[in-house]
Amino acid sequence: MRWRGAVRAMVLRPCASAVARAWPPSLSAPEMRKISPEALEFASLLQPGDGLAWGQAAAEPLTLTRALMAQRQGLSGIHAFCGIGWADTLDPAYTDALRFTSYCGTARNRLLQAAGQLDILPVHYSGLEAALAPRVDVLLIQIAEGRIPGTFSFSLACEYLAPLVKSARLVIAELNSQAPSTPGMVTITRDEIDILVPVCRALPLPPEAKGDAVQARIAERIAALIPEGAILQVGLGALPEAILSRLHHHRHLGLHSGLFTEGMAGLIHAGVVDNSTKAAARGVSVTGLITGGEAAWALAQETDLIRLAPTSYTHALPVLAALPKLVAINAGLEVDLTGQVNSEVAAGAYVGAIGGGTDFARGAAASAGGLPLLALPSARRGRDGRLISAIVPALGGPVSLSRADAGVIVTEEGVADLRGQPFAERALRLIRVAHPELREDLSREARDRGLLRPHHLRRD
Repeated sequence: MRWRGAVRAMVLRPCASAVARAWPPSLSAPEMRKISPEALEFASLLQPGDGLAWGQAAAEPLTLTRALMAQRQGLSGIHAFCGIGWADTLDPAYTDALRFTSYCGTARNRLLQAAGQLDILPVHYSGLEAALAPRVDVLLIQIAEGRIPGTFSFSLACEYLAPLVKSARLVIAELNSQAPSTPGMVTITRDEIDILVPVCRALPLPPEAKGDAVQARIAERIAALIPEGAILQVGLGALPEAILSRLHHHRHLGLHSGLFTEGMAGLIHAGVVDNSTKAAARGVSVTGLITGGEAAWALAQETDLIRLAPTSYTHALPVLAALPKLVAINAGLEVDLTGQVNSEVAAGAYVGAIGGGTDFARGAAASAGGLPLLALPSARRGRDGRLISAIVPALGGPVSLSRADAGVIVTEEGVADLRGQPFAERALRLIRVAHPELREDLSREARDRGLLRPHHLRRD
């Protein structure tokens, strides 16, 4: 496996030689300052009240963000936008001088949320670019050498960062010789970088995603729904990886997703994903963010099989609608009996996101042969051991996905296709995929709320 060997070489190569290779003389430009990490002084670069943003997950420029946290006491009124946080830079201790905003409450963001120190920007992922542009004065970004001389690669994340490179007042780039150089629909030129900081730093591995027996049953049901030649979008976590692991008998699958995971790299290596059914970007997996580990990094570094793109492309309805057999697989926390989905709040805490759920649900619905799927366990155990249903009479949080966008709901108990169905039929189908011990209570609630009449139950 050429690319697996390549990633070991990439991760283990000596830092000194890697940095030297990252600095050809042609990149020295008057408009671009090159400084060492030790010379970085944020107090001289930032203005009071500045808004900052940086890449998420493994794309976070950790040398820069850790320096920012260490120097925070010398700054004034700085607010930061962060995506998925894997690193130690998202710590409630740093809120003594910084304010944090995010689109999600996942990973280490939950520490800020639990401390009451995380504000949420509630927008669809397709709208994140436009929402951030007026808020971000300074962009911190991790980049790699570009494959075209005089350019840089977005490496692990392009998505909403691409337009910020052009709109931010100040762009500080961490050129990490350990980051893969990934082909992209857009690149960064040297005149778009204000300050370049060369580093040789290992990339953080994604948190381990542990599945369980319930998720395995859901994954099996979803795998059975995916047709040959489908183009997939999946989210992050144990359940999506469980689904991907069950697709090795499929053929001619494609990938067009907001993020690219380790399981996706495995499917490409196995020949399951060849992107042969696409009209645009044929043969290439398109994504905005690479969240996978070593296999994904090596694939990005050594081949042209992954292409990074901005959110304006990955989540655009016309682009998604033009993909044949687009299968969008997303998760929710709870679904009410009419098909409304809450994917954000559990027990009063913001733990999820609006994300791209609506974008991809609408895209899959508009795709020829498309399939908008939403997966979730039918129930969970509370701290007292009591079963708490994910199929509910009324949501306990916000409506993240409207009933008009509801597609196919999958639990370990079955599949409920809500497309084109009125309230009564939706309620019946959702009760059938609820936990068996909770179906009677749900039927009673549905009757009390006027969703079901006696003749509906007799027919069922």
